[in-house]
Amino acid sequence: MSRKAKAALSAALTVLLMILPSLALPADPVAGRKLAGQCKTCHGLDGIAKIPIAPNLAGESQIYIQNQLKAFRSGKRQHEMMTVVARDLTDQQIADVAAWYESIEVTAKLPE
Repeated sequence: MSRKAKAALSAALTVLLMILPSLALPADPVAGRKLAGQCKTCHGLDGIAKIPIAPNLAGESQIYIQNQLKAFRSGKRQHEMMTVVARDLTDQQIADVAAWYESIEVTAKLPE
């Protein structure tokens, strides 16, 4: 196998290994909506941030949200509030809340 082929295969496997853990759990957006009740103070139940330092989550990728929550939970990513919120979430709860925020449809209107 050529060096280029090995590099391509390695890259493909890396991407696959990053995606598989997030796809393993069947996520339930309805359960996620209930869990998002604890997120609404900062991120809003509708995913539109209520405070300037919180990001909007509406329409955000489920994989991205799951990865960030797991990073807060593990301590890989630090934030005073998010570390506390995420530390007791199970993988299923993380998948559910991520599915809820991803399911929110975001529209944009260009200024005239």
